[in-house]
Amino acid sequence: MSFRYYLYISDSKVDMMLAQIDPALSRKKTSELSVDLKIFSAKRGLEFESGTDRIVRLERVMRHLEEFGDLGSIEEPGQFFRGSLPMRWGPFHGTSLVYFGGGTGQTVVGLGGSGRYVLGSLEQSAEQSRARSVMPSLIDGLTAEPEVEDLLGRGTGADADVLQAVRLANDRLRGPVQHVEFIAKRLLHGQVEGQSIVLGTPLYVALVD
Repeated sequence: MSFRYYLYISDSKVDMMLAQIDPALSRKKTSELSVDLKIFSAKRGLEFESGTDRIVRLERVMRHLEEFGDLGSIEEPGQFFRGSLPMRWGPFHGTSLVYFGGGTGQTVVGLGGSGRYVLGSLEQSAEQSRARSVMPSLIDGLTAEPEVEDLLGRGTGADADVLQAVRLANDRLRGPVQHVEFIAKRLLHGQVEGQSIVLGTPLYVALVD
């Protein structure tokens, strides 16, 4: 049996999509238990179940995308796309944006989302809880890189400028490369100077051995 070692799971995207796929599964279970010692043991068991539920919900959405959704590849992304490739990643210049950057021989790939969905992270401030999976907020996070800010500060709003910003952001990522797999929502896809570039926001990212 192979296991996924998840780095990132976007609960908000999973819940939004699950509510459209299967409303019954999207309902959250709530229960109140006594502080009695015996009940405390049961409560710990329920907490474990709720943790596994996060994975179950994600896998339900993934199966739907694989069977019925517009799920493409890095080179030919649909509404969603999947891939497996070496990427650098981490908080982007101290912002709440977590950014994954990499590419194939043909396509530059940038993925951005909210840092609070990195597994093991703690939500500590309003800044850290900002939604980063929508285009304006994601681009705002990328402008923490001065060269990206200069590029996008022209105010043209052109797709080519945003795609060029993705390429600049990837060039300036630091840290070790890790091989990851992902499924992401496509936000923008096109060519700049003959090079294909795709910007997305991930449903999940996991390490690949």
